[in-house]
Amino acid sequence: HELHGRDGHRFSPYCWRAIMALKHKGLDFERAPMKFTDRSAIAPSGQDRVPVLVDGERWINDSWAIAEYLEDTYPDVPSLFGGAMGRAQAKFFNKWVDMSVHARLRALVVPDTFKHAHPDDSDWFRESRENMFSMKLEDIRGDVDGLKAELHATLPPLRATLETQPYLCGESPAYADYIFFGSPMWQR
Repeated sequence: HELHGRDGHRFSPYCWRAIMALKHKGLDFERAPMKFTDRSAIAPSGQDRVPVLVDGERWINDSWAIAEYLEDTYPDVPSLFGGAMGRAQAKFFNKWVDMSVHARLRALVVPDTFKHAHPDDSDWFRESRENMFSMKLEDIRGDVDGLKAELHATLPPLRATLETQPYLCGESPAYADYIFFGSPMWQR
C-alpha cells in the first residue's frame, strides 16, 4: 500500500524504498494506491502510515521494517544488506538520510507535494503541513536558496563515494542505495 496523488503521482520516499527492496529481491507484488484521507485499506495493520506490505497473513509497516522482513523471510533471493554489518551500516544510513537529507528537503518539497496531492486530500494536506511547520503552506519554503545550500552541504559524502564506485553499496545497488533513491523520487 502506497500513497498516490493527482494523476497517479506516487511521491512517498518511504514507499519508493519498499518498492525498490521488493524489486531487488525479485519478488512479485501488487502496488495498492491509497489517499492520505482514506486509510481504510491499511486499517488491519493497526497503522495509519505507508508503506504497508501485506505478505499472506502478515502486515508489515515502515520501509525499514519491510526491508528487514524481506531480508529475513526471503534469504534465498538477492540480499538487501549483504550480511549483518551491511544491515547495521544501512540502518545508520537510513537514519542519516531521514534526519539530515529529508529534514532539509522537506521544506523544499512539501509545497510541490501539495500541488500533486489527490484533490480529496487537499484540505487535510494543507492543514496537517501547516500545523507541522507552524506556518502557511505558501510560506514554508522561505529562503529557497538557503534551503538548497543546506541540502547540498549534506551531500558531499555521497558525491565523493559515487566518484569512486557506481553505487553507494559498491559494484551493485543494495538497500542503502534505495534509501537515498526515495529522496529524489519525492522531488521528482
